[in-house]
Amino acid sequence: MSGVFSNKNLNTNIVCMLLIILGFASPWYRENILHTGLFALSGAVTNWLAVHMLFERVPFLYGSGVIPNQFEQFRGAIKDLIMHQFFTRENIERFISEEMSHGAAKLDLDPVIDAIDYDKLFDSLVDTIVNSSLGGMLGMIGGAKALEALRDPFKVKMRETFQSISESDTFQAAISKQLDNSSFQNKLMTDIDHIVSSRLEELTPQMVKEIVQQMIKQHLGWLVVWGGVFGGLIGLIVSFFI
Repeated sequence: MSGVFSNKNLNTNIVCMLLIILGFASPWYRENILHTGLFALSGAVTNWLAVHMLFERVPFLYGSGVIPNQFEQFRGAIKDLIMHQFFTRENIERFISEEMSHGAAKLDLDPVIDAIDYDKLFDSLVDTIVNSSLGGMLGMIGGAKALEALRDPFKVKMRETFQSISESDTFQAAISKQLDNSSFQNKLMTDIDHIVSSRLEELTPQMVKEIVQQMIKQHLGWLVVWGGVFGGLIGLIVSFFI
């Protein structure tokens, strides 16, 4: 767990506990304060558990560990996006032609990387989470909209990943090897597919979990904060009817 996330979680729980203690000790508005603290703690803990269950398998809680459990689907989605939008035949031909005309020793595929639809990949990731067994719990805290704040950091991380692949010596060598071959197109696409698949095969469920955690954990920490805030408001309202 990242420090930012832990701090949000800890600070929210401390505030909730202080409200509960104050509720027991206060001679005024005892029920109101107590219910506010109890409901706030309940909301914060529930949202913390939902975030925790995205990344970790929790015994006896069906659907926990969504990221590791859906690892193959995530990896397949990344490969499809790379091959269908990044390394298309048209893009490769155009940029090889341009780079050769400039006499470049190494292909610069940054324009292709910039043209990738990262929003589509993020939407695919969100759909996977929403349609998983954890989707119901996520729906209680805002559903897909609760993950919207993660879009930009996710896009930045994926761009860095694609750039790393395109600049690797293995990938550059595979392209250079085929440049002088008149029938290189099919072979080149096959080589690229093999390289991408090999690189993605190196990813383990643990690595994917850590990558996603680094991108979104600090942002998901706000779910704990808002869970405590809205839980407290509900508790305060309920206290007036008890």
